Amino acid sequence: MPEPASPTARRRRLAAELRRLRERADLVGDQVAERMGWSTSKVSRIENARTAPRPAEIKKLLLLYGIEGEHAEQLMALAQEANRKGWWEGYSGALPDAHSEYIGLEAEATCSRHWAPEFVTGLVQTPDYARALIESHARAIAPVPPGEIQGRVEARMIRQKLLERDPPFELDLIFDESVLLRRIGSSTIMLGQLGHLLAISELPTVRLRILPLDGPHAIITGGFILLQFGKVHQVGYHDVAYLEHLTGAENFEEEKLTYRYQLAFERLAEQALSPARSRDLIVQTRPRWA
Repeated sequence: MPEPASPTARRRRLAAELRRLRERADLVGDQVAERMGWSTSKVSRIENARTAPRPAEIKKLLLLYGIEGEHAEQLMALAQEANRKGWWEGYSGALPDAHSEYIGLEAEATCSRHWAPEFVTGLVQTPDYARALIESHARAIAPVPPGEIQGRVEARMIRQKLLERDPPFELDLIFDESVLLRRIGSSTIMLGQLGHLLAISELPTVRLRILPLDGPHAIITGGFILLQFGKVHQVGYHDVAYLEHLTGAENFEEEKLTYRYQLAFERLAEQALSPARSRDLIVQTRPRWA
């Protein structure tokens, strides 16, 4: 099972906390750079998690910001954990950089909310569905070697072990009804995928709802994922919205933007069927693929 402690997320937690502490100390980047004997760009890279400071450098920064005792110890522990490797780094040759970064954040999230209007989202795909989807995208957009496709499928299956994690990982899914009707691969693959959704929907940490085609739909937008985080070593982290598009993917972290995605998800949830009625709709759709 993937480790709940994600070096990707911990690096970003540490960077955000160091920036917060600098601002609380009423210092700007130029002042910190001058007192530390660094370039201003190095301060910026550290605070944007583009480079990992050495332990001795972190200690000097904490002294500059007046941080001692338990808080300093917690931040040093966070820095140590940030330098480990995540399991997904073993698939770096198969995974796009933006997706690897997303997996690193997802690994430490406490809650993940998915709006999926086009296809079943990766955390609940069957291996056959995942392979068919990846192969279809590769044929349409850019050739992908078989070994890379296999690596992407394997990484996707490892990600799904988050659903077995302790402490629990909360997964909140809203699918457009068209997802149940859109053929990915063969009828057999679709039948297996819908059966898997029924099984997944019974897990206590999963909520699965369907937005019906004949109901209201006020939020016209592509798919997105909203990750939410708890505290680690008393250091919190803000929400992250993740969007995939034709040529890549993007993360949005500014609160004004992530709050809009939160509101959009809540509106979609109001319009979606209840979990029980959503399961009934999946059951009713399965014969289409039999």
